[in-house]
Amino acid sequence: MELVRVATVESPLTDRATAPKQGDEGAPEAWLSFEPAYADALDGVAEGAELLLLTWFDRAHRDVLRVRPRSDPDRPVQGVFNTRSPDRPNPVGLHRVSVLERDGLRLRVSGLEALDGTPVVDVKPVLGGISER
Repeated sequence: MELVRVATVESPLTDRATAPKQGDEGAPEAWLSFEPAYADALDGVAEGAELLLLTWFDRAHRDVLRVRPRSDPDRPVQGVFNTRSPDRPNPVGLHRVSVLERDGLRLRVSGLEALDGTPVVDVKPVLGGISER
């Protein structure tokens, strides 16, 4: 299995400990900077689009199988597949974002809690029902 970076997150978030746990918990606006090889893949993506991003949490711990959800000591330990923990065997992040601006190979988005430098491995449109996409 091989994944490639299609874009990189440019965000003011640099510290995992202080970053919001979810995008709707105060995540700042961020930019997605796409690799030139994937310029054609951005065709049709415009301001106002709702996207699902798949990221690779490159700073995650891959040997973690059980966690306390949201690092809350009052919550019982659970398997990572029942949580949104970034620490997991394959640290794939899933984010729903809104496109605020498109500037060539860059998208300014809201709702992204990923850290600066996080690789983006795929982008998909949010579907509102049956679609021809």
